[in-house]
Amino acid sequence: MVVMGRIVAPYGVFGWLKVLPDTESLDGLLDYKAWWVGKAPNWREVSVEQAKLHNDVLLIKLAGVSDRDAAFAMKGQQIAVPRADLPAPEEGEYYWSDLIGLTVTNTAGIGFGKITQVFETGANDVLVVREEQPTSVKGKDGKLHEEYRERLIPFTNDAVPEVNLQAGTVLVDWDADF
Repeated sequence: MVVMGRIVAPYGVFGWLKVLPDTESLDGLLDYKAWWVGKAPNWREVSVEQAKLHNDVLLIKLAGVSDRDAAFAMKGQQIAVPRADLPAPEEGEYYWSDLIGLTVTNTAGIGFGKITQVFETGANDVLVVREEQPTSVKGKDGKLHEEYRERLIPFTNDAVPEVNLQAGTVLVDWDADF
């Protein structure tokens, strides 16, 4: 399953739901016949009865969700589609879900950690890379605390010259001090 959005809130009193899609276009999630709702590994197939665009969210009416209480119970659940239903990405394009968990190393051979998230900024997508080992940092209370450093790396051809999905690695042209 590939997560394609999430249910953020009920809408109205008749069981409608506000959905925030993770698709390129707001209505892209409507292109898929089968939706699965829940959180891994507990998915259940649902049927969309109606859908409409509203501002920056998708409003949907699912079969079997008939009132606000039932809709509220679905808040926070993810919407996924089977991987087999997704079109193959073009050369040099990647599904964000395929990038999560890849190991990142810079051109000097320094390991940065793993990709934990990808987000869009408008100019370009950004990789969130978290170190695998924590760093001990002295807090205001004088005690040592373990913290994980995160780097934000633009997902551009200049900053990310190589992605190897088979090897599970990403090569970045990024200074270790940033």
